[in-house]
Amino acid sequence: MPLLLHGIPLVLVDSPLPETVRKAAGAAKFITLAAVPALWRAWHEADAIPRNVKLAISAGAPLPSPLEQSVFDAHGLKIHNFYGASECGGIAYDASPVPRPDAACVGAPMKNVRLSAGGNGCLQVRSRAVGKTYWPGKSSNLARGCFRTTDLAEINHGLVHLRGRAGDQINVAGRKLSPETIEKVLLSHPHVRECVVFGAPSADEHRSETIVAFIAADGVVNRALLKQFLLEKLLAWQVPREWVFVKSLEVSPRGKYSRVELRRKYLERQG
Repeated sequence: MPLLLHGIPLVLVDSPLPETVRKAAGAAKFITLAAVPALWRAWHEADAIPRNVKLAISAGAPLPSPLEQSVFDAHGLKIHNFYGASECGGIAYDASPVPRPDAACVGAPMKNVRLSAGGNGCLQVRSRAVGKTYWPGKSSNLARGCFRTTDLAEINHGLVHLRGRAGDQINVAGRKLSPETIEKVLLSHPHVRECVVFGAPSADEHRSETIVAFIAADGVVNRALLKQFLLEKLLAWQVPREWVFVKSLEVSPRGKYSRVELRRKYLERQG
């Protein structure tokens, strides 16, 4: 029997497997289904998204535009992107009825949330929901009603656009680049399912870092084809020099790809 949360039935399941989710969804006429992008992809590929989903929400990690569009085309279901943080709760929400034309857009600020870009380009959040401080160690990033994120952001026409994380920027011979810039283009290729890009120390002392791409794609593409695809949309120095093709990319329990973990594995393989 479903639990009640403020009078609303809440269905709890012990597994995100497609068949389990499909069966649990039968407990109500209409449901709200929230999940990380990795689960939305798995359910979509297994044709297991329940037909009675009235509100679909994606959170915890960036929602790829191709996945959002594919689910919309197949089911007429719009997945709404939710952006938040443990330090402050909800930050922004995409309430648009159709897929976003730009995956960098995470929606409009939540009600009673004030957003601004700090001097370093990172998003600052102010609201009554912002935590007082960290414990046991304090930090100036969370103090006096303001949470200073590490997310590079722009606010245009009332919408928040994320431009990567300050600590993830790649330095190629003094030129800075967000890995999301490359990932966005790669994910627009019809045969690329997943990708993660990062910088690794370069053997060439003049380059500072080498751009590395981990790719999960269909067998019809290879390094040469993807390099040519990127060269049509990016500058030559922005194209990865190192490519690692895998069957799939592992995600954390929170459904996020770990750039740090993939970078660590890559460096271990390099010896």
